[in-house]
Amino acid sequence: MNLSFTPLQDELRDQARTFLASASAPTWPELAELGWTGASVAEDHGGAGLTLVEEAVLHEEAGRALLHAPLWSTACLVPFLSGEAQARVASGEISWTLALGPLVPDLDTATSVAVVGGDTVWELDGAEREVLATNDETRPLGVVSGGEPGRPLCSSDVLPMLRSRSLALLAVEAVGVGSRALELAVAYVSEREQFGRRIGSYQAVSHPLASSHAELELARSLAWWAVWSVAEETDEAAVAAAGAKADAADAAVAACERAIQAHGGIGFTWEHALHRLYKRALWIQSWEASSAQLRAEVAGHLLDA
Repeated sequence: MNLSFTPLQDELRDQARTFLASASAPTWPELAELGWTGASVAEDHGGAGLTLVEEAVLHEEAGRALLHAPLWSTACLVPFLSGEAQARVASGEISWTLALGPLVPDLDTATSVAVVGGDTVWELDGAEREVLATNDETRPLGVVSGGEPGRPLCSSDVLPMLRSRSLALLAVEAVGVGSRALELAVAYVSEREQFGRRIGSYQAVSHPLASSHAELELARSLAWWAVWSVAEETDEAAVAAAGAKADAADAAVAACERAIQAHGGIGFTWEHALHRLYKRALWIQSWEASSAQLRAEVAGHLLDA
C-alpha cells in the first residue's frame, strides 16, 4: 500500500502555503475563488469534487497560517446539506458555524448559524450574536441568543459523523500549528549564538525540539489515518478521530511550549508569531472534549472490543 501523498495533494499543499503566506487576511470570497469553500462539494453543485483527504491538506495549511475564516466550521457541515445549499457554500455566498453548545466558534466570520432542535438541524434565524474576547483572536468564540428555527438543513442523525469529521480536521490543523512552531524554533536555534556557539548545538535546546519532531510525526500519522477513516466511513472512524485529535493537540501544545522556551525572551513577546500559534493549539486541545476525555473514549472502545 502506498501511503505517500499524491501529486494532486502535494500541489494543493504548495498552492495553499504560497497563497496563505502572501495573503494577510484572506476573505471568504477569495477562498471561494480558489475552490476551498467547495473542496468536497460535488462538481454538479459547483464544487471541486475532492475527497476529505484532499480537503484536509487545506486544513493543515490553514492551521500553519492561523487562517481567520470559518473554513473548519463550514467544512464540518457541508457534506450533510442539500445540493442547493452546498452550491451556495461553494460559490462563497454563505458560510456556517455550529451552535451545538453554549459557545459558538467562528461567530464573527460565519454568515449563518446551524442549531439542533429535536431530530433536525436547523438554520437559526433572527438571533443576536455576541463575540467574546477569548485567547485566540483568529478563532473567537461567541454566544447566540433569541432567534427561531428557520429552514431545515439535515437530520440530527448526522451528528456522530459530523463530530468525527470535526475532530479529524482539527487533528490535521493541530499538526499544522505544531509543525510551524517547530520550524520557527529550529530556524532560530540554528542561527542564534551564545558563548561562541549556535544554541542548537546544546543538548538542552536540541533534545526537546527533537522530541517534538517525533511526537508531531506520530500525530501526523494518526491524523491522516483518522481523515481517511472518516472519508471512507469505516467502523473505526469515530475512535480514530478521537485518538487523533487528542494526540495531535497535545503534540502541538508541547511543540509551541518548547519553541517558546527555545526562543528565550523574544518567544514571549507579542510581536512574535509563537504566542498566536500557542493559543490556537490550546484552543484545539480544549475544544469539544479534552484529551483525557477523548482518550477515555478510545480506552472504552478497546475494552468493549
